[in-house]
Amino acid sequence: MESLVILYNEVYKILFLLIPILVSVAMIVWFDRRVWGFVQKRKGPNVVGPFGLFQTLADALKYIFKEIIIPASSNKVIFILAPIVTMTLALSAWAVIPLSEKMVIADINVGILYIFAISSLGVYGILMGGWASNSKYVSIFTGSRFRLVSIYN
Repeated sequence: MESLVILYNEVYKILFLLIPILVSVAMIVWFDRRVWGFVQKRKGPNVVGPFGLFQTLADALKYIFKEIIIPASSNKVIFILAPIVTMTLALSAWAVIPLSEKMVIADINVGILYIFAISSLGVYGILMGGWASNSKYVSIFTGSRFRLVSIYN
């Protein structure tokens, strides 16, 4: 029973951290689209909901129901895991950033080192996506030997 309470507290802290981060990213995207719409003298996202606030939700729904295109010659498992790895690593860096004196998911002494380590691992998701697509034009590293690919072959 005690382990369930600990699990509940940790899940609560994670959700309490991630939901505001994801909402703020959505609002930054909305604001960015509004500014660029103003700069380019076009309407921008102002059609969906009041002040275009539902535009990000409409974009999310569009991407959820969009057909997933996976190249035929690709490694399908790694191709699907690549963006998941990148997003997971990007969000896990927030685990050591304190929001208040008592609100932090992981209170470790080497927090800045953890952030550097997690940030440097994020590039592996990009490399995984390029390698899994089995295209020599996407990534400079192909195969298991890390050989340089020429685009003139």
